[in-house]
Amino acid sequence: MLKGYLRPDGRKGIRNVIAVAYLVECAHHVARQIVTKSDNSEVHLIGFPGCYPNDYAFKVMSAVTTHPNVGGVLLISLGCESFNRERLKAAIEASGRPCETLVIQQSGGTLSTIQKGLEAVARLQAVAAQTQVVEMAVSELVIGTICGGSDGTSGITANPAVGRAFDWLGAQGAACVFEETGELVGCETIMASRAVTPELGAELEACVQKAEAYYTVMGFGSFAPGNAEGGLTTQEEKSMGAYSKSGSAPICGILKPGDLPPTGGLYLLDVVPDGEPRFGFPNISDNAEIVELIACGAHVTLFTTGRGSVVGSAISPVIKVCANPDTYRKLSEDMDIDAGKIMEGRATLDEVGQEIIDAVLAVARGAPTKSEAMGHQEFILTYKAFDPLGPACLPLRRA
Repeated sequence: MLKGYLRPDGRKGIRNVIAVAYLVECAHHVARQIVTKSDNSEVHLIGFPGCYPNDYAFKVMSAVTTHPNVGGVLLISLGCESFNRERLKAAIEASGRPCETLVIQQSGGTLSTIQKGLEAVARLQAVAAQTQVVEMAVSELVIGTICGGSDGTSGITANPAVGRAFDWLGAQGAACVFEETGELVGCETIMASRAVTPELGAELEACVQKAEAYYTVMGFGSFAPGNAEGGLTTQEEKSMGAYSKSGSAPICGILKPGDLPPTGGLYLLDVVPDGEPRFGFPNISDNAEIVELIACGAHVTLFTTGRGSVVGSAISPVIKVCANPDTYRKLSEDMDIDAGKIMEGRATLDEVGQEIIDAVLAVARGAPTKSEAMGHQEFILTYKAFDPLGPACLPLRRA
């Protein structure tokens, strides 16, 4: 059994973070200074830079600030932005978490608000420290996965090893979420054949077709120059490698950012905006997609990379699985797992899959990931637009 922080809403977290959230870019500096001066690894900076309101951003902020890894929230507002701070505060308090708000225009300015913020963080930490720690089953975990900086080794080492881990975790009742529909072009028919209902299969195909159309109109694709330099030759090759992270279990639903999986099992996260393509590239940053996985409840994210990446995340730990043995040797201080040893005959896919499972369980018991230990707390949230999920997207919710 694992140990989890029991929240008033009944969910359990594997961390006990105080989130300091800025609600417009104008409040970013003040919020960052509060986090920096608090000098505590469990105080994390998150936020939304835009002034114009956006339903997607509000939904993601609501989901992240009420994530089971969060024990309390401090909202930092300039005072004249359009983000609805009172509505967000009400959502946080409805989940049973303590929440305080500071409005810079009403708090005396930068230095005064920073001082008041430090005092508020201390109060929130005191409340979070009283959180009951209880037993937690593997079936209560939500695990996300993403790939970044892929190369020719990604699809034959790290990604399928994560797929092995997903198969085991899903069989234990955990919810496993994979995404990057723009990197699944060409795999939609194969994915559809794994859907638990024909209707869901049709929705899976539509997700990928939407992503392909979006990328075409925007003039970008998910196949980057770095992928080619790393040995990938075609979009299809990259797609098959990315697809292998999903393992072999039936796909039981589709999520959009901020939607929580209603049951255990395997889910696709659709990250490409709905409607007519508009300015803004949907997959501009791996960290933006990690935030979307966290908004779907991910306690931990498995990040596979062949070329190498050094990022982590606020709120939920990131476990980096390195596909390329040469990259691992160069960046071992940032990598949690060396999947490249599969290439060199030092381990099998199943053995590395088990290593990933063991790492997930260790992190869920409190062990820090490499990125956590080094203080990585990246967080990016921008504008998007999504339609609500249709009834075919979560067929098991009705079961």
